[in-house]
Amino acid sequence: MKRASSFSFPKQRRLTRPSEYERVKRDGLVRRGKLLMLSAATVENSGRSRVGFITSRRLGSAVARNRVRRRLREIVRRHQHDLRQDFWIVIVARRDAATASYRALEDEWLRLAKRASILP
Repeated sequence: MKRASSFSFPKQRRLTRPSEYERVKRDGLVRRGKLLMLSAATVENSGRSRVGFITSRRLGSAVARNRVRRRLREIVRRHQHDLRQDFWIVIVARRDAATASYRALEDEWLRLAKRASILP
């Protein structure tokens, strides 16, 4: 039986520094969808994949941006054990993501992740 902590999504699993986001932007491949834009860069010997989220002011109010960020974090948390190793991933929410349902965001993320070859 897995421990409860194995299903958490701690801060160590997220990208937090601007230099990390810049590295993914510079070295990564980009997959675009209607709701999200996904960038993924291979980072040798980094271990488990790390993920960063970008929600710009174009999405709407702070409440809307935080809702989208929470939904994306939960989607990635639920699928974190399926992600391939040694990847840094940046997910950028597009304007339509603010009004999209949780299920629509999850379907879009899974589709883009498979296209980027970070999910089996």
